[in-house]
Amino acid sequence: MNVMVKSNFFKKKLKNKVTVILEERKGSGVVSIGFGIKTGALYENSKEKGISHFIEHMLFKGTKTRSSKQISEEIEKNGGVLNGYTEEEMTYYVVKIQSSKIKLGLDVLSDMIKNPALDENELSKERQVILEEIKIYKDNPRYWMQDNLSSCLFSGSAGMSVAGTEETLKNIGKKEMLEKFKSDYLTENIILCVVGDVDFNFLCDYCEKNFIIDKKVLEEKKLKIEKINKEKIEKRKAIDQANMILAFHSYPAFTKENYASQVLMCILGGGMSSRLWQEIREKRNLAYSVNGNCSYGKNYGYNYVAVGCMPENVEVVRKLILEEFEKVANSLDEKELKQAKEQIIGNSKISREDSQGQMTDLLYNEIWGKAENSYEFEKRISEVKLEDVKKAAKIKNYSFLALVPE
Repeated sequence: MNVMVKSNFFKKKLKNKVTVILEERKGSGVVSIGFGIKTGALYENSKEKGISHFIEHMLFKGTKTRSSKQISEEIEKNGGVLNGYTEEEMTYYVVKIQSSKIKLGLDVLSDMIKNPALDENELSKERQVILEEIKIYKDNPRYWMQDNLSSCLFSGSAGMSVAGTEETLKNIGKKEMLEKFKSDYLTENIILCVVGDVDFNFLCDYCEKNFIIDKKVLEEKKLKIEKINKEKIEKRKAIDQANMILAFHSYPAFTKENYASQVLMCILGGGMSSRLWQEIREKRNLAYSVNGNCSYGKNYGYNYVAVGCMPENVEVVRKLILEEFEKVANSLDEKELKQAKEQIIGNSKISREDSQGQMTDLLYNEIWGKAENSYEFEKRISEVKLEDVKKAAKIKNYSFLALVPE
C-alpha cells in the first residue's frame, strides 16, 4: 500500500521487503538516488569496529560484472556524481545524475549492493587506503576532534571511530566481511530513496524485478550504548592553536527534547549572530571559529560547542561557554526564541532545495522512524516552547575534549 502525506511523496514496502520512497520533482531534470542500508558503526562490537565502513569502501572496488573503474566511469562519464557514506546507524550509496540516466544510476548502485566482488587482493589494498584515511583524521586537528569526541561520551564500541583502528582493521578479513555483508545487506534492510523527476511505479517495478527476497531472517540487533562524561586534553607538537569541544548528552530524534536542543544550539552556536560567536569572537576576540550543533539518531543524541583559540584562552573560553548556557536557562525571551526558529526553518528549506539534501533527509528519517517525519520538521520546531529550551540549557554534566600545543 502506498503512503502519501503530500501530492508528490510516495512510499511503499514491496513484497520483497525493500522500502521505496520518492519525492517527485517534475521538470527538475536531475535525480538524486540513494540506497540506504539499516546498519552502521553503532551495530559493531569493539573487535570488528570499522567493518561497516570497510564494506562501504569495498563495494566501490568492483562487482561480479563491473570493475572499480567501470563503476565510477559509468556514472561520471554520463555527468553524474557517485559517493558512499558510513554513519552510526546507516550506510548509504548515492548517485546524482540527469533524470534521463536514472536507470543507469539504479543499475550501478543495485549491482554494488547485491553483487560485490569482495576480492581478497583488493581487500588487502583497500585496508591500506583506510589506514591512510585514519592518518588524515589524526593529522588534521579538527578532524581529530570530531573523530575522538565520541570516546568522551560513550564507552566501548560506541566510543570508537566509525573508521575503526589499525588493530581492528587487521582483524577484518574476507570471512568476517562476507558474514557481516550477508547479515546486514538483506532486502528488509534496504531503502531506495529518490528525489527528482521520475515515476514511482517505475521505481517499484525496478526493485521488484532486481531484488529477490532473502530467505535468511533478519536478526534484531541489540544495541549496548553506555553514556559517560569524560575530560581529555592531548598535547601535540607542531600546532599553534588549541581546539576544544564541550559536549553533553541530549535526546534521540523525534523527541520533544531533541527539537528543543536544536533550537538551543542555534541560539548559542548557529552562525555569526549566535550568542557564543558574539561573546567569544566579536566581543572578546578570543577565537576565529565558534560553532555549536546537535548530533543525534534513533538511539542517541548529544550537543556540542567547538572552538579554536589560543592555548592560554582554553579555560577562559570554557567558562564563557558554560556561562552562556546558564544565561539562556535564566533569561531567554520569546523574541530570541522566535528568531532561532525562523533561522532553523529557513536553513532547512535551503538544504532541502537541493535534491540530494532532501533525499538524504528522507533516508535519515526513515532509518530513525519514518520518512514522513521529514515533512513535520517545520511544525515540530514551531511547537518548541520557551521553557523547553530553558530546560535544555541546564547542563548538569558535560564532556570536554581539547587538543593543545605541546
